[in-house]
Amino acid sequence: MKLFRTLDDVDVKGKRVLLRVDLNVPMENGRITDGTRLERVAPTITEISDKGGKAILLAHFGRPKGRDAKDSLKPVAAELSRILKKPVAVADDCIGEAAEKAVAAMKDGDILCLENTRFHKAEENNDPAFVAALAKLGDIWVNDAFSAAHRAHASTEGLGHVLTAYAGRTMEAELVALAKALEAPQRPVAAIVGGSKVSSKLDLLGNLVAKVDVLIIGGGMANTFLAAQGRVVGMSLCERGLAATAQHILAAAKAQRCEVVLPVDAVVAKAFKAGAPARAVPIDAVGPDEMILDIGPRTVEHVISVLARVKTLVWNGPLGAFEVEPFDIGTDEVAEAAAQLTAAGKLVSVGGGGDTVAALNVAGVTERFTYVSTAGGAFLEWMEGKALPGVEVLRIKGPAAARLAASSGAI
Repeated sequence: MKLFRTLDDVDVKGKRVLLRVDLNVPMENGRITDGTRLERVAPTITEISDKGGKAILLAHFGRPKGRDAKDSLKPVAAELSRILKKPVAVADDCIGEAAEKAVAAMKDGDILCLENTRFHKAEENNDPAFVAALAKLGDIWVNDAFSAAHRAHASTEGLGHVLTAYAGRTMEAELVALAKALEAPQRPVAAIVGGSKVSSKLDLLGNLVAKVDVLIIGGGMANTFLAAQGRVVGMSLCERGLAATAQHILAAAKAQRCEVVLPVDAVVAKAFKAGAPARAVPIDAVGPDEMILDIGPRTVEHVISVLARVKTLVWNGPLGAFEVEPFDIGTDEVAEAAAQLTAAGKLVSVGGGGDTVAALNVAGVTERFTYVSTAGGAFLEWMEGKALPGVEVLRIKGPAAARLAASSGAI
């Protein structure tokens, strides 16, 4: 397993710990609508504080084009304080005099949230001068924001070149889970890939056919593969211009001896709305005025039988239009089967990506999966086989890696 320094490898007492976290939570009318990301980072912040470190939080919020009060981290810090049951001070800036004074006033165990790093254009440009201004505030850097690890920004990657870098507990858990899923998995490995479009997941599919034993394709993207095989998909969402691409992916899978599972039946309707009259039909019996909106019961049964014979599952994308009843049944039933196998110790299940998290939440299985990543773009890029800058900068290289492995068993 690749090696990274973690909080097990440093005594934080008395140290100024620059801690990159993900506080980019959804908000409506000044109210946070989902605090999952805050709950995920809470253990790392609490551990640093309890061990006498000065926890200095770095985070972005939204996509501001400069300083903008509506993108301030102040209300987020207030909610974080409630979750932590500890005071969280807020500095008016993330660099300069305001930040320096706030850090200088900290006592061991204090928590300080610096203002939105994206108020400075230099953050996204990974500007060396901005990196230096941030680094001036800390003694070490801890990255606990896997969800931002695909971006080479100052606070997500640049700091790792000027301060000793460590993975926070959330980052550590993510890296361990991902290693179990694709880097050093128990085999056989299955991947479920759903969602609406093949075009958005070409790199993902290309990487997976070389790494997994079974590739289960569902959602709207399955229609493109079915159409490429000459099947009639009616009015269904379908990227007909990608037929050749779909055929190429199927050929690559065959060459890699990767089994591909496509729907053998489907739930169809003439209108995409809640409670629309729907019927389950064999895949060859879709009417010209019907839309495929979910996998059918025979497909559900087959997918569940596949899960029963594999050891590892990676899931990205729903199997149907899960947001609207009754087209959530396929995703729900497969998710429940995966959760039961996981609870029985028969399956390692890792899911991630925006729609995936929502679908697994709707199915009520998130807590019963081995790991569900709240990282959207970073999780997808990892599944695509791409190097993530915020992870690569944490990697211990050369003789230090061997020493660290011998001394601590770091991830």
